[in-house]
Amino acid sequence: MWNRSNSQNKAQVVYFSHGGGPLPILGDVSHMAMVEFMRQLPSRLKRPEAILVISAHWEEENATLLGAETPAMVYDYYGFPDEAYQITYSAPGSPDLAKRISGLLNQNNIPARIDPQRGFDHGLFIPLKLMYPQADIPAIQLSLLRGLDPRTHLSLGAGLRELMHEKILVIGSGFSFHNMQAFSWHGANTPDAANDEFQNWLIEVCAGPLSPSEREQRLVDWQEAPSARYCHPREEHLLPLHVCLGMANKAATMIFDDYILGKRGLAFLW
Repeated sequence: MWNRSNSQNKAQVVYFSHGGGPLPILGDVSHMAMVEFMRQLPSRLKRPEAILVISAHWEEENATLLGAETPAMVYDYYGFPDEAYQITYSAPGSPDLAKRISGLLNQNNIPARIDPQRGFDHGLFIPLKLMYPQADIPAIQLSLLRGLDPRTHLSLGAGLRELMHEKILVIGSGFSFHNMQAFSWHGANTPDAANDEFQNWLIEVCAGPLSPSEREQRLVDWQEAPSARYCHPREEHLLPLHVCLGMANKAATMIFDDYILGKRGLAFLW
């Protein structure tokens, strides 16, 4: 049963780059920095009572919560060795928390529903297997919204702000660079000025001394950032950041800036 924590137990909100499919678990050398970061991240956090993941790999017409008691595995990648399809993560779900968050969103005029059948996709099970390998913390997912509108996803995050008073870890699981054609699948870290331009812009917007309204407007207009569409031909891996920032409503601390698949990837903590 999910119990509301007292107001002294503040939520922790993280956006990070979750890597290429199952490669972090399979020992890919281009993920070494990310894997070490993920393994060490819990030492920087208070142990949460539950984990809510906004995954880049789930889009629905309305905000949808994973409501299974024992979520199955969704292997939403292809072309990898057989062992990639044997990865398991046995954390329990939390139907009670899913129901409460769904109700909270509906109260904030954000249509929400619960999917009692969907399982964990790799936006959840890859990072959490590194962070909390004991799989003993209840975990659920929240979908993105079809249409991928940035303001809508900031509003989705704002609809979750009541959770800031609870001992919960909210993870935006995406990738601050996600151009599949530009990744170095052999792991070479080659200079990329366009990648750097956009990553530096993200650092300025998320962690810089901006007013909340200016920060939000820049994320609404993210396509105007330097090299925006080079770094995100499609924005589903960026929008979990919008949800996180909309929820936290303050400047972030950058906690990771290193290479993944040969490109700079970032992580932020609120």
